[in-house]
Amino acid sequence: MDDLDTLKRNLGAALLAAREKAGLTQADVSSQVGIATAIYGRIERGQMLPSVPTLHRLCSTLHLSASELLGLGAGWPEQEAGMRAQDADMSAELLHLATLLRQLSPSELRCLAALASDIWRTRGPGKRSPPGD
Repeated sequence: MDDLDTLKRNLGAALLAAREKAGLTQADVSSQVGIATAIYGRIERGQMLPSVPTLHRLCSTLHLSASELLGLGAGWPEQEAGMRAQDADMSAELLHLATLLRQLSPSELRCLAALASDIWRTRGPGKRSPPGD
């Protein structure tokens, strides 16, 4: 069984569980989503994948997140939120440096990377420079 078949089966199983938990029939869900009952049945049995708009309507109807329905795991949204928090913490100095780096040529970037590596080796990876250095 390939990844696509696994995705179809897992998505279908998640839909079935959510539908039964909500106390709905396949006809109820398909009517609310706006697809034929036979099509919904094929999706729930893992025989086909829904289109993205249909997936969105399924999530809304069954009160599921797309990550739950696609089996991305419970930790995924928290990891994404952590990455956004790290981005928000980036200092103005780093943002300015990033802007300057985008203006350098590839050879200038290589030279700067070599300089940064030398500085790193000289002071050691566990040591931090004092603020303002």
